[in-house]
Amino acid sequence: MHHFARRTAGFTAVLAAAGLVLAGCGGDDNKDNGAKTGMASMTGMVTSIASPTTTAGMTTHTGASPTTTGAAEATTKIATPAGEIAVSGAIYDKYVQLGGPTGPLGAPLQAEEDAPDEGHYQDFTGGTIYEPKEGEAHVVWGEIRKAWEDNGGAQGQLGYPISDEKDIPGGKQSDFTGGTITWVNGTITVTPK
Repeated sequence: MHHFARRTAGFTAVLAAAGLVLAGCGGDDNKDNGAKTGMASMTGMVTSIASPTTTAGMTTHTGASPTTTGAAEATTKIATPAGEIAVSGAIYDKYVQLGGPTGPLGAPLQAEEDAPDEGHYQDFTGGTIYEPKEGEAHVVWGEIRKAWEDNGGAQGQLGYPISDEKDIPGGKQSDFTGGTITWVNGTITVTPK
């Protein structure tokens, strides 16, 4: 529970900061009234996220109107310029682990979608999180993502990611069910198994 409380507190602080920035960016000519309205809506959002309850393994946020697709999977809606976009399950856990909306992935671009072989993925401004039917969710981004997609993505020979990008001497590496992609000194190398 302590780990969850830290994660929730950090995510709440991030959302509060983002809301303050957004509230200050409104085009309202009456600045006093606009600031009060922005703060009131932000206070409601932070309150709904900061008041978690746990029931039978499912964490929900009071006032956040979570929906479930499974017994232990809640949906959290993230405010974006295009409106609220749901992020859930293992994809949500990976997203929060990487810093949520203020982390390198940024805001979600769309809702979770189906991927090959009953997997799932969700696009964010900075990359994509993929989750196979069996296995953990992992992020794919940057030049490694481009090379992976050029090789067929999840339905290609390389298959799903089985690691997040990691540092190696001179660059980065991501592992996939069917091989490895490295980015070293600006050069991409795709190595099938």
